[in-house]
Amino acid sequence: MEMDFFHIKKKRPQQVDTNLLPIHVAIIMDGNGRWAQRRGLPRTAGHVAGAESFRRIATFSKELGLQYLTVYAFSTENWKRPQEEVGTIMGLLRKYLQEAIEEMARDHIKLEFFGDLQSLDPELRDLCEQTREISKTYDGFQVNVCLNYGGRDEILRAIRAWSADCGAGMCQPDQLTESVFSNYMYSSGIPDPELIIRPSGEIRTSNFLLWQSAYSEYYFTDVLWPDFSSSDLLNAIASFQRRSRRFGGV
Repeated sequence: MEMDFFHIKKKRPQQVDTNLLPIHVAIIMDGNGRWAQRRGLPRTAGHVAGAESFRRIATFSKELGLQYLTVYAFSTENWKRPQEEVGTIMGLLRKYLQEAIEEMARDHIKLEFFGDLQSLDPELRDLCEQTREISKTYDGFQVNVCLNYGGRDEILRAIRAWSADCGAGMCQPDQLTESVFSNYMYSSGIPDPELIIRPSGEIRTSNFLLWQSAYSEYYFTDVLWPDFSSSDLLNAIASFQRRSRRFGGV
């Protein structure tokens, strides 16, 4: 079955086959600062616009029929940014989670978090735990928010956890396999992303889902994240559906 979502945006998106949707799509939400600067606005205004784009894309992803959406919200390296900018990002996350707690039961959008939440302020950390608990009460579309996340940091944490289990006699080094190691990642139990989208014109992975992206398809676009629309998501999925995924085979 093919669907034409021309009515969503004036820009005509490509057609996608809703029977062949990727199960899991991940997005590096990039370009907020440049979006603001091009309009003569402070970088913080770009993060406000980017937060609204995230809300739209998450809702549309659920309506389209995706099962998982993972977004890169704040990396372990983002603490180096100006304090005002970091404060704005954290404030937007706090505001979104406060609203999400009220709306999750209605919208049936589950929320999970990948990253070291211990470094967050207690209020934000508590909101994350509240949304996690609410998410356990029903099944459905899940959004994974990478918060204080880094791909290398995630792998190191998994190695330390596995090593500790070996030291405790719970497992043996020669028992380690890819599937066993995957269970030590933040994404344990979640299928790897088939498609990773990078807006903003940058062409790099930025320490995002390094373990999980081994066979992901990448889609790069010059569109800045605050301008990223449902049409852009459909174009990325259409590109994904035209590719041949051989996983190292012929």
